[in-house]
Amino acid sequence: MSAQGIKWFWFASPQTFFPLAGALARWCAGAAAVLTLLGLYIGLFVAPTDATQGEAYRIIFIHVPAAWMSMLIYVVMAFWAAIGLAFNTRLSGMMARALAPTGALFTFIALWTGSLWGKPTWGTYWVWDARLTSELILLFLYFGFMALQAAIEDPRRADRAGALLAIVGVVNIPIIYYSVKWWNTLHQGSSVSLKSAPTMAATMFTGMIVMAAAFWLYSIAVALVRVRCIIREQK
Repeated sequence: MSAQGIKWFWFASPQTFFPLAGALARWCAGAAAVLTLLGLYIGLFVAPTDATQGEAYRIIFIHVPAAWMSMLIYVVMAFWAAIGLAFNTRLSGMMARALAPTGALFTFIALWTGSLWGKPTWGTYWVWDARLTSELILLFLYFGFMALQAAIEDPRRADRAGALLAIVGVVNIPIIYYSVKWWNTLHQGSSVSLKSAPTMAATMFTGMIVMAAAFWLYSIAVALVRVRCIIREQK
């Protein structure tokens, strides 16, 4: 076995991962703070006013990255849960458990900021739109995962039960993403796509990407801190 392989399995142990998680969390938290300030500055002061929505559009610098993270974290959570279910690795289940609260937070932020954005744009805070409804279901999936984990005292049984729910819930992610294409929804289509250039000013796009990076680093930092807490609890 190569040295690289030995290192990989070495850090798969909760005890050896514990100090690494602390060091990574500090660096990610610092970088997240810097990028958040930079992203807010670009979004609030540098990006131009939208010709159609006016100043109200600036909420997208929080709303869109939060919506991205709500979906990304769920996929990553389900991935770790599946790894733990398949290989019975303790750290994988801990990672899935640590990610869930942050994913729920970003889902709530996406729904909340979306309703604030919807009032001046659509004339209402909420509609049972396909995109909004599927995002709300995502929030309930996070809540269900956390409630199921908390209801089962044995950590290994809790991880297995949570993994099954997380894996089944992944089907909701493409529904959220493609809802604006599959159905006639009130929610506008994506302004950012991997297949084409963004349909927005460069400064708007830059601010959104910077905020997304900040949220991503924040999620890593918080998840690592939470993993350390779980490791301590289960010692």
